[in-house]
Amino acid sequence: MIRLLRPLFVAVLGLTLAWATPSSAQSFEGLDLSQPSKPKKKKRSRKVRKKPAATAQPSATDDSDEGDDADEGSTADASASDTGTSDTGTAASAPSLGLDLTSGGDTASQSGDSMAFDGVDLSGKSQDRQRLDVAISLFKNDEYAKAAMSAFEMVQDPKLAGLHVEARYIMAKSLYRMGLYHSSLGEFSKILAVGPQTRFFRTSLEWLFFISRKTRNESVILDEIARYANHQFPERFRSEFHYLLARYHFVRGKALDQVERSEEADVSFNEVKRLALLIPKTDVFYPRAKYLEGLTFFRFANRVSGSPAQRRADINTIGAIEAMKEVIRLTRSTAGLDAEQVKNNQKLRELAFMQLARTHYGMQQNRYALFYFNKVERGTSQWLESLFEASWANYRVGQYEQALGNLITLSSPFFREEYFPEALILKAVIYYENCRYRESNLILQDFERTYLPVHDQLELITKKQMDASEYYSVLSEVQKKNKEGLEKNETDVILERILRLALTDQDLKKTNDSILELEEEMDAFSEKSDTFRYSELSKQLLEELKEQRTALIQKAGVMAKGKLEVELVALKQLLANGLRIKFETTTKEKEFLEEQLKAGGRTAIVKKYRYSVAVADDQLYWPYEGEYWRDEVGTYQYTLTKGCIDRDGANRLRASGGD
Repeated sequence: MIRLLRPLFVAVLGLTLAWATPSSAQSFEGLDLSQPSKPKKKKRSRKVRKKPAATAQPSATDDSDEGDDADEGSTADASASDTGTSDTGTAASAPSLGLDLTSGGDTASQSGDSMAFDGVDLSGKSQDRQRLDVAISLFKNDEYAKAAMSAFEMVQDPKLAGLHVEARYIMAKSLYRMGLYHSSLGEFSKILAVGPQTRFFRTSLEWLFFISRKTRNESVILDEIARYANHQFPERFRSEFHYLLARYHFVRGKALDQVERSEEADVSFNEVKRLALLIPKTDVFYPRAKYLEGLTFFRFANRVSGSPAQRRADINTIGAIEAMKEVIRLTRSTAGLDAEQVKNNQKLRELAFMQLARTHYGMQQNRYALFYFNKVERGTSQWLESLFEASWANYRVGQYEQALGNLITLSSPFFREEYFPEALILKAVIYYENCRYRESNLILQDFERTYLPVHDQLELITKKQMDASEYYSVLSEVQKKNKEGLEKNETDVILERILRLALTDQDLKKTNDSILELEEEMDAFSEKSDTFRYSELSKQLLEELKEQRTALIQKAGVMAKGKLEVELVALKQLLANGLRIKFETTTKEKEFLEEQLKAGGRTAIVKKYRYSVAVADDQLYWPYEGEYWRDEVGTYQYTLTKGCIDRDGANRLRASGGD
């Protein structure tokens, strides 16, 4: 139901506000989509004794068994000798660490914490090889904690240097099965660091993709993938590899732009375009790569200036628009996709609509911008942002009532936690343009009362000579209080608003997610058995996780400080704009009073407008009295009942707005 609001006010006046623009047209969101899952392949039947579950042959993207599939059909897992083998796999015939870890049917007998396995046939094998077979048997019998500890003991023994990589491979897989994905990634990274001469190098590369699908932020493995970009990846992972590598170069290029190393950034962004061309159009990763390509075109369009350069900018702008339209076409159909893929494509589609709208807005094509903003579906992740930015486009073309209707939704209690300080400035500008000077001043007072304390606190934080990690700690404390439901004082409430502000930066949000995920994994150790929990392996893994967390906190701190400094500058500008509007309002009121005095009090600048409460048959005119209903937000239509006597200002705004 669309509720038409009780008429309040109206008007128009030409205040040229060059700063009256929404957020930058280029969006770097949409890069944290989870990897798609595919249907499981049917297992092949064999006329042999059934293998343990850990050695079955699952689909490459099976959420439960993808790890073992990394070994399936891979030439990297050559057989090892029964009498021992070197890390380079030069010996022959032994239990394969792929699907055939050992011959099936072995059973492990346990006595307390001992690692005795009477059922394992170790005859004719060296003592070192027997120890590795014990770890393999434990893994096959789903005793991953004991398998990891057994393999760890071998890795710690310098006398078994020839089996270290093989044992670490078992340990990494076991940790993955235990749900310790970051710990597992650390062990696979150590295997990869040894080099491609080991027979576990290829499959360890494949495991990076499986781990990326388990972590909230797949960017944790981007550096690792980029490090081995010159190595040949298996065909089934090639498109995913090209997409992730394109993401790596996109993020790298963005970071280089931020430190004004544009020429180096150009190289990275050109690599994004090259990698996008390597992905087949029928592949599930193609729309994501196309989205990155579109953002890259837009970045090049914004960088150039001057006459020949302007022509290049136009070409890049067209390239950006066409890329985003292609993303929309590719994500329109849901045929043959599972629920996860449909969800990811829907999110990508929204981001493409937003980027098209911002691009047209930047080109002063406001009605085209409104067309694409309106394509974003109600209730989706980009919906509120689209309402806010559409309000600016509505303002430009003189559609004040629709702009105010959108702003009512943004101010509703349902979205109190959202951060839209510009919304109040835009509202004040609209009232000013409609000669509603008193209301404009009241709105500005509300803006100052709400955001001046935020400005002061931001200034206090950014001026402190703190280590980078301390900037993140400020935000972390707020998260902790929210999580534990602790009572917050007035400063905490302001810091909470700053936290939400900082986390609007997608890169910082992803890094923050990774930190929280690392902390959850560290806490998970306390839920394991005492044997594993108090083992030397656990101690070492926890230390490594702490080091990763420290490095991420340092990175997040730098990003948080940068984001807060940028927002402080933006907030200063908004406060300055508010003062400017106040000055203009005071001047207009003074002129009006002077005219009234000259005319003996008979001059007016505001008049009542004629309006109708007639609506379509499927709508109901309902006066707005301050109440909010969730099913009505986003559908408000504001009715201006009075405003400027001279409405020519609206026509001037339409002309200056490009439409």
